[in-house]
Amino acid sequence: MKPIEIQQITHLPAEVLTLEKEAVAEGFQFLTRLISEWHSGTNRFNAPGECLMAAYSNQQVIGIGGLTVDPYNKPDTARLRRVYVAPAARHQHVGQALVNALVAHATLHFQKVRLSTDTSGGDAFYLRCGFSRKEDVHATHIMELVNA
Repeated sequence: MKPIEIQQITHLPAEVLTLEKEAVAEGFQFLTRLISEWHSGTNRFNAPGECLMAAYSNQQVIGIGGLTVDPYNKPDTARLRRVYVAPAARHQHVGQALVNALVAHATLHFQKVRLSTDTSGGDAFYLRCGFSRKEDVHATHIMELVNA
């Protein structure tokens, strides 16, 4: 397995368009939303505590994910958003490394992280990452953070 590097990014890398094409082919629209919201300025993942991270292998972007203030909750709650790993890079712990980096960042700024997923694969993945299921109209999973 090639080494994976997770970096916080402040600009959308060109390869995000390749990831988007793969996501759309799988029936996911959330990277299209990420790109659209980024270009319109609606969401740049740049409010206090927010971030956008990319997973790289051989200088190629193979995954992306972000953290925003949860719009449905108190300001001490983050929302995990737009997490996607290229199909060819799955089952190599890329998604877990990306989520772990985002959660580590969240620990510095928030008390909890919430997210929504609508797939059984996503559900199983987030449970493996340490999230718990949440019955809420705006979230399917939650993690209480232990601040260092």
